[in-house]
Amino acid sequence: MSTENEGTAVPPAPSAPPVPVESPAASAQNAAPEGGAPTAQIPSVPPGAPGAPEQSPAYASMSPGTPDPYGHGAGTPGAPGYGSGTPGAVPAAEAGWPPPPPATPAYADGGGAGGWGSSYGQPAPKPKNGRGGLVAAILVAALVAGGVGGGIGYSLARGNDSSTGSTTVSAPSNSGDVKRASGTVAGVAAKALPSTVTIEAESTNGEGGTGTGFVFDKQGHILTNNHVVADAVDGGKLTATFPDGKKYNAEVVGHAQGYDVAVIKLKNAPSDLQPLALGNSDKVAVGDSTIAIGAPFGLSNTVTTGIISAKNRPVASSDGSSSSKASYMSALQTDASINPGNSGGPLLDAQGSVIGINSAIQSTSGGGLGGSSQSGSIGLGFAIPINQAKHVAQQLIKTGKPVYPVIGASVSLEEGTSGAKITEQGASGSAAVTSGGPADKAGLKPGDVITKLDDQVIDSGPTLIGEIWTHQPGDTVKLTYTRDGKVRTTDVTLGQRDGDS
Repeated sequence: MSTENEGTAVPPAPSAPPVPVESPAASAQNAAPEGGAPTAQIPSVPPGAPGAPEQSPAYASMSPGTPDPYGHGAGTPGAPGYGSGTPGAVPAAEAGWPPPPPATPAYADGGGAGGWGSSYGQPAPKPKNGRGGLVAAILVAALVAGGVGGGIGYSLARGNDSSTGSTTVSAPSNSGDVKRASGTVAGVAAKALPSTVTIEAESTNGEGGTGTGFVFDKQGHILTNNHVVADAVDGGKLTATFPDGKKYNAEVVGHAQGYDVAVIKLKNAPSDLQPLALGNSDKVAVGDSTIAIGAPFGLSNTVTTGIISAKNRPVASSDGSSSSKASYMSALQTDASINPGNSGGPLLDAQGSVIGINSAIQSTSGGGLGGSSQSGSIGLGFAIPINQAKHVAQQLIKTGKPVYPVIGASVSLEEGTSGAKITEQGASGSAAVTSGGPADKAGLKPGDVITKLDDQVIDSGPTLIGEIWTHQPGDTVKLTYTRDGKVRTTDVTLGQRDGDS
């Protein structure tokens, strides 16, 4: 995301080498900031923030005895859930929108919790004298010495070859170019990179960051994360740069904070855009190969590989600020290296089809991405499944606003309930179960604990929200719940909420 975490100033991240600007819109652009945009990792909600629990914030579910997915300690046996707050210490959230921001994974753009971009600010002054210059001098001397040594070694080896004969074999100079199959990583990268862009977002006060996006259609729409472009939503500047160096001005078409999805559109878009093929994230299997493309720490056009480590991983993320709404997803987990700046970039399968949008990471750092304690990949990255992101993007292009499915009931975000417990009271003193809403019609009442949605186990309120948001308004789902110690089931037809407010 392109915001700072917990009020900590974001130091500039290393930037990629400058590229020529060839597009008609290039002349109107400012030089790209030296820092990369923040990526969202899984940070905690600042103490004292509205809706923040008194103890630990809520996180994605974790296995007993293992580190939680957001780097906040080990899970407690028998108490899977999102956080370590005690009962009653965590506010309830409507199983729709807007639930309170949890203290969870940071965005993959380095800007805060759950996402991946890399924020930037004013460049730090370069050292004038002292250790910086000394180190540089030593490095230069080492390089010169290395060159001399290499030259001497080569001469000796060459002389030795002429006297004893060489046993090495060189490829014939006329062997032609190396042929790389379309299914190799190199083949997939060569095809996908031209359709991937580095996004720079800047607010009216000069703050901003860098993230990634990819061509969604031939009309110039680019799909990315909400937290990547958030700084440019209200009158800020937005640009997208292709690997060939061509930079275009862009504008935000629509953004969904809850889904962490946004669509931007290039101004004066070229006519030869090649949209990336969209795969089927429902068909992805654990162990499938993955390829991620992005701009980690501002290093544009970076390609990394891995596998699908898990599916349907409940992830809640935010930028850690008191004003930020949380994003919830039933994510694809991958061990492909994802760092601040990767946010919004495509997660591809072995055939080069997009199966997800890289959005968040687990970090061992106590601070969020973008802060002074910002850290990188530890092999736990999370992507929004493309089937969900595609539907959200189409809605944003059509109306400019997101639509969320809801059950019309407030659920607790506390840990240790072994499910999503419907609270006794809703937000701001409202009814926990909306009169005449989906949950009310299905017979649900305050105190009921929802343990399954269809065949998916529900271990907490955030998990329920993430699963509901994988559906569409009007879908009918089967909820399993407990009341007075008895297990019951009921069918619920999901309602609808428009917009993020």
